[in-house]
Amino acid sequence: MAKLDKTKYSKQEATRLMEIRRLEKMSGDKKEEFAKRAKPINFSQQEIVDESRFAHNQNSAFVLGNGLSRSSIEPEELKKYGPVYGCNALYRTFRPDYLVAVDVKMILEINKSMYQHKNQVWTNYNKSYEGLQHFNYFQPGKGWSSGPTALWLSAQHRHKTIYILGFDYKGLKEGMKFNNLYADTPNYKKSQDSATFFGNWLRQTASVIKEHEKTEFVRVIAPDNYCPEELNKLENYNTITVQELKNRFVLVWYSKNESFLAYFYTLFSTYVKYNGQPYHRYNNL
Repeated sequence: MAKLDKTKYSKQEATRLMEIRRLEKMSGDKKEEFAKRAKPINFSQQEIVDESRFAHNQNSAFVLGNGLSRSSIEPEELKKYGPVYGCNALYRTFRPDYLVAVDVKMILEINKSMYQHKNQVWTNYNKSYEGLQHFNYFQPGKGWSSGPTALWLSAQHRHKTIYILGFDYKGLKEGMKFNNLYADTPNYKKSQDSATFFGNWLRQTASVIKEHEKTEFVRVIAPDNYCPEELNKLENYNTITVQELKNRFVLVWYSKNESFLAYFYTLFSTYVKYNGQPYHRYNNL
C-alpha cells in the first residue's frame, strides 16, 4: 500500500484516511472493536475551524487550563490571534475552537447540554459513552489529564508558538486550597478543599514540550505561580506574566471608563516595545 501523501488532503481528511487504512489492516475481531469505537466520529459533520480568520498571528495558539491565574484574561479576545484549546467546564462560559475533557462525569454533562453537536469536543473512549454522538475520540487514548491532553492536541497542529494559561501547579505546599475557576460547581471540588497535587500534570506537560522541540511553549503565570525546574530547563519553554501577555497582544480595549488618551498610550507603547510590529487587531495602524 502506497504511503499517504498528507499534503493533498485537509487535516480532517488525512486523519480519516489513516483510520480507514488502519481498519483495513486489522483482523476481524480487532476491526469490529475499532469500528465500534470510532463510529461516533463523524468528520463530515464537524465544525471545521477556519484558521484564516487569524489575521494577525496565524502561528499562535492558546491552551486554557482553568487555574485562577487566567481569571483576568477574556478568552474571547484571544480568539482574534489564534485558535483556543480549552478544558472541561470552560464550555459553560466560552466556546473554544477545541474542547478537551477526559473525565466521564464531565463528558456526560457536556452530552446533556448537546454542546458537542455544533462544537468540537475531544475525549478518550469509554464504555459509558455507548450511544453518544458527535464526540471525537483520541485513537489510541492518551490516558492523561485534560490540560496536558489539550496541550498535546494543539502541538499536533504544529503552531509555531503555544501560549499556556491557567496551568498554575498549585498543591505543592500543605494547606493550599483547590485552585480552579469552576470550584463549587457541579463535577468540581469545593473551593475550601485541599489543592490537587499536580505531579502527573507536570510530567505530562513536560512530555509534550520535549516531544515537540520545534514549537515554542510560553506559560503565562501570575506572580505567585510555581515555576518547576522540570519545565524551566527545557530550551523551547519560557514564561511571561499575565500583564506581559496583555501587552504583547494588547488585550486592553478602550471603554467608557478609560480615556482615549490612556488607550492610545497603551497601544503606542506596545507598538514601540515590539519594534514596530503591533500585536493588535488594528494591524494597519
